[in-house]
Order: sequence, then structure tokens, then C-alpha cells
Amino acid sequence: MTELLARRPSGWLHQLHRVAQRLLPRTLLWQTFLLVALLLTLALAAWSQIFRYFEEGPRARDLAQMVVSVVNLTRTALINGDAARRRELLIELAALEGIRVYPAESTDEIVPLQDTRPMRLLVAEVRRNLGEHTRFASRWKTLDGFWISFRLDPDDQDEYWAMLPQDRIAKPHALEWLSWGGAALMAALLGAYLIVSRIGAPLRQMARAARMVGNGQTPPPLAESGPQEIAIVARAFNQMAGDLARTDADRALILAGVSHDLRTPLARLRLGVEMSGAPDGEVTAMVTDIEEMDRIIGQFLDFGRGAPQEPLQETDLSALVAELAEPYRLRGLPLELSLPARLEAPVRRLSLRRALANLIDNALRYAGETQSIDISAFVDDDDACIEVADRGPGIPEDQIERMRHPFTRMEGARSNTKGAGLGLAIVERIVKSHGGHLDLLPRPEGGLRAILRVPLTAASSSRVRMPAVKAGAHHQ
Repeated sequence: MTELLARRPSGWLHQLHRVAQRLLPRTLLWQTFLLVALLLTLALAAWSQIFRYFEEGPRARDLAQMVVSVVNLTRTALINGDAARRRELLIELAALEGIRVYPAESTDEIVPLQDTRPMRLLVAEVRRNLGEHTRFASRWKTLDGFWISFRLDPDDQDEYWAMLPQDRIAKPHALEWLSWGGAALMAALLGAYLIVSRIGAPLRQMARAARMVGNGQTPPPLAESGPQEIAIVARAFNQMAGDLARTDADRALILAGVSHDLRTPLARLRLGVEMSGAPDGEVTAMVTDIEEMDRIIGQFLDFGRGAPQEPLQETDLSALVAELAEPYRLRGLPLELSLPARLEAPVRRLSLRRALANLIDNALRYAGETQSIDISAFVDDDDACIEVADRGPGIPEDQIERMRHPFTRMEGARSNTKGAGLGLAIVERIVKSHGGHLDLLPRPEGGLRAILRVPLTAASSSRVRMPAVKAGAHHQ
């Protein structure tokens, strides 16, 4: 029980931390802005309290002097005025000055003043001048105001109430002070936002450039201006991006050169094997190995070419898939096509053929040439999709992202270790060059669904999806 109670605060703190993470903004710009805004608000509140504290004393003395003067003048007027015209004097005081005078009784129903520091200072200062017998009230009977008692003579026991309007006691220009304080706070917050945005804008540009580098693109150089620290970081990033671009170009050149140079001796080697007179089984096995090596070299060449330079062209994807699948079907391979009558999208035709061929080859390699490969095309939201589904061992979910990288092969679920591990990396690069992406999903009955997604044009996305028909029937 003691251990449970000891752990409970940390659990609450953890929950509070999680709630704060959800509520607080995640960007550096708004986090810094909110922090600066909080500091400015606290500073303004602190200065207003300091000003108020030191301003209350002098203001209380000024108000007390005014109240004492009003009481003394009223008392003098009542003492020295003609008794027959005293009623007219009281009426004039009420009409012209808003001051009302009434006889005080011990049974009067009064409401005391608010117990605040300014009122306490005011009461103490007035009593110091008029005497300790002076009473105060905020309401006499049913009349609200600032009520103060006085005597016509210090030795006289009869008292009178004098009422001053509340606006003479209330702090003047409170709304005006609040408006000026709010304006000053807004100006400070605007300045803080401008200062913080000078840091946030270069960071956002750098984040966009970093994503371009991650996608294999060369970003435009960042502006090496502004504060010294930002300029240094931008200069270092530009140098890094340039070095990576040169390294990538050198790697692509080396891959292309080595792959191209290997194909000539492979062709001679295949010719020599076929003319060697060895048993047919051995010749077939050696030719198969040579073809596998040639295919791997072809992947090196594809990968070494980098991002496709072919322009986008409006293409019928159904016809493209049917044309690509025809040589496989002539070889007797089990390809099942389900395509719409027509599905157009802007693509790089040769690059997309290469990507589809890689997916079909991977499916045949891992699922075997006896299992059927299902190829379909359809529209999903604003994407044109081509799916290649096999019934092989599939890819575990925790390995899917790793399989998108070059020179990566499955050693477990898809245990055929032939190939250089470039097939999916080439497909990924081609799809990204189209502004799309590659989905690798498991099939419920076992196997892998590889879905190429490329964006549709505005005209294509508005077309009604055609019902699927068997490609074989379409081409008869």
C-alpha cells in the first residue's frame, strides 16, 4: 500500500505531462511566442501591481484632503448661514455639487465601506484630520454613495451625514489605463512574434530542403543571410547538400560503369556455356545463373540512373499493364489481370513499366511460378492505383520500411536470397518521382499486396470508375 501511494504522484505527473504535450503547440515558433507572451503578461501584471501599490498612498492623501475640505466647507456654510435659509442651502449643495446632508441617528441602517487597502488609507487619513469619531458608510438607508459623518462643533454630540458622489472617490480613467496597457501588451507581443518568426522561417526552409535531400533530390541553396547563427547553419547545410549530391552522382556513375562493363563478359560466358557441349541440365543451370546475374546488373543500371528524366505523359494505365503482362503470359506464367476499360493518368511511361516489371519479377521470385499473380488497376480517392498481389510468404510488418531501402533482402519470411535487393528501392524511387507512394500490405489469405499510387489529373479524378473486366476478354 505504501509503495502504491508513493507511485501515485508520479503517475499524476506523467498524465499531466501528457496532457500538456497534447495542448501545447508543437512548433518552435508558437512555443517560443507563447513563452514570450507569458513573460510579457506577467511582467506587465507585476509592474501594474507595483505602480498601484505605490500610487495608492499619494492618491489616498489627495482624496482625504478633498473629503476634509468638502466637510469643512459644508460645516462652515451650515454654521454661518442664515438659519431660515439653511434648507435652501442644502438644496443648492445637492443640486450643484451633488452633496447631500442628513441628520445622523444611532439607529441608522448603514453599509460599511469595502475593506480594501485604498479605502483603509483614505479612512485613516480623514480620521486624522476630522477626529476618531468620524464614521463612514457606502449606503445610508437606501442611498448609495460615499457617506461621512461630521459634527458642527467638536463638543456637540449631534452628527450629520454628508454624501459625496461615488465618481469623486472612484479611481478615474481606469478604462483608459487598461486600454493603454492592453495596447502596450499587443505591441510587445507583435514584436515578439516578429522576432521569433525570424528564427522559425529559416528553420522551416531548412526542413523542406532536408526532406528534398531525403527524397534523393537536390534542394535549391538556402539563403546564407540573417542572424549569424542561422547563416552559419544554412552555410553548413548547403555544403552538406552539395557534398551529398556529388557523392550520389559519383556512386551512380560507378554503378552504371561497373554494371555496363560486366555485361560484355557475361554475354561471352553465356555463349561459351551454350556451345560447351555439357549436359543439358548443367547448361540450363549455368544459363539460369548467368541470366540472374544479368538481371541484377540491370537493376544496378536502373538504380544508377537516379531520378527519371522522362517527361510526364497522359497514359492509359490499363493498356500499359496489359502490354507489359503479355510477354509473361506467353511464357505460360499465371498472371490474372483485372483492369478497367480505361484509366488515364500523367506518368513516365518507361519508368513506370520498369517499376511494374520489378514488382512482377519479385512476386514470381518469392511466390513461385506456379502460384497466380493478381494484377489490378483502380481509382482510390485522387490516385490511380496498380496492385500486384502474390501468394508468397509476404513481408512482416516490422520489416516493410526496411525493405524500401536499397541492398535490402528478406532472410526469413521471403527466404529466396537471390538478387541485389534493389527491386523495391527502384520502385520506391520511381513512384516518388511521380509524386505518389508505394504501399506494401499483407494479404488476408497470405502473400503481399504491392500497390503503386500515382496522382490523377483533375480531369481524370472526376471520371466515374469503370467496372472491372478481365483483361483477357478485353484483348480477344
